[in-house]
Amino acid sequence: MSNRANRRKEKRELEPKRRFPEFRDAGKWEERKLGDFLLKKPDYGVNAPAVPYSDDLPAYLRITDISNEGYYLCDQKVSVKIEAKDENYLSEGDIVLARTGASVGKSYKYRKEDGNLVFAGFLIRIRPDPQKLDSTFLFNFLSTRQYWDWVSVNSARSGQPGINGNEYATLSVPVPSNKQKGNGLPEQQKIADCLTSIDDRITAETQKLDALKAHKKGLMQQLFPAEGKTQPKRRFPEFCDAGEWIRKSGDEITIKITKGSSPNWQGFSYKSQGVLFITSENVRDGFLDVSNPKYLPEKFYEKQKSSQLSHGDILINIVGASIGRSCSYLLNNKAFINQAVALFRVNRSTSFKFIGYYYQNDEIKREMFGTQSESARPNLSLTNLKNIEFYLPSFIEQQKIASCLSSLDELITAQIQKIATLQIHKKGLMQQLFPDLDEVKR
Repeated sequence: MSNRANRRKEKRELEPKRRFPEFRDAGKWEERKLGDFLLKKPDYGVNAPAVPYSDDLPAYLRITDISNEGYYLCDQKVSVKIEAKDENYLSEGDIVLARTGASVGKSYKYRKEDGNLVFAGFLIRIRPDPQKLDSTFLFNFLSTRQYWDWVSVNSARSGQPGINGNEYATLSVPVPSNKQKGNGLPEQQKIADCLTSIDDRITAETQKLDALKAHKKGLMQQLFPAEGKTQPKRRFPEFCDAGEWIRKSGDEITIKITKGSSPNWQGFSYKSQGVLFITSENVRDGFLDVSNPKYLPEKFYEKQKSSQLSHGDILINIVGASIGRSCSYLLNNKAFINQAVALFRVNRSTSFKFIGYYYQNDEIKREMFGTQSESARPNLSLTNLKNIEFYLPSFIEQQKIASCLSSLDELITAQIQKIATLQIHKKGLMQQLFPDLDEVKR
């Protein structure tokens, strides 16, 4: 056999660093196209805008409702106003993949406990054949480095990145050889079960996190005035006789309300270093998610004076599916925002932490939804933000409320870190349970 033939053979021979004892002599793995394992061609979701959640309407799954780890973010549930058909709903074993934009490649595997979900048009559904490919095995592969390397190469476009359904079907998936007993499914399932046991621990810790968030939400409903009221249900003892809160508009309590813009970065992609660039994807309910940071060169930052951030700025999503989400910017490093995010900088007589929590309250979220434009793509204008009304106590009481909620946030942060540690452990294990395709090809 020629050296070239030997190299081709070696390229096809895959084997993970770690295998379960019963499969150590089961032979090499192989690469197969994802399309070979599907019950039907990849299909697309519903093209319709999200509306506030209602029990009378289908729950709606969008890219922004999927965490970076592939979980459904049920604390920000929304609906879609359509007459949904059976094919619009996700089924057990279905996986959806983001097809465009900064989130391209992100995946979610449907879970019954997430309830009935209609998936949106910027997602592509794939339905693995359970007789050929374990859905959980595949879902875990979709978080490996080799998968994301493939996404990076195949999503390159002259405009924004994207991968269509036909392209996803060409994805090479490493699997135990179908020459094994059971077409390699037993080893797939063993790996899936192992990783699922870690996922179960993550889920349990996530439920604790959700309980803390629910407690915080209930507390906020009592610490801020309800609709039509000028003071909250619950006040700290030293402020019980302090009188009604004072009504002020957003324009009265700020020294700056502005929004970002899109730097002319044609020819550039996001960098691994530079100046932090904040988009609506980073702005979560109550915290800034920079687990997957984006950076742009310093020259773009210098040209965007009005959208440069300072410690204590409040960020609000004003465009698209995540409209109304807000958080405080608590970092001290350079950063700037894009056109989908507004910057709300309060004056010195107002606690930025208090206003940051105020924006997380359901009452003000409902007011923001009521002031958004009726365009095809939901949006809030700066005028909307200036006219939104707040009820404010004294500065000292503002600080007391913010301090109470901050202590609860510390518990939430500690729980988030605990979950992150488990996720890192899982990631390290996966690197050993799946073959490194690049290492084989070298």
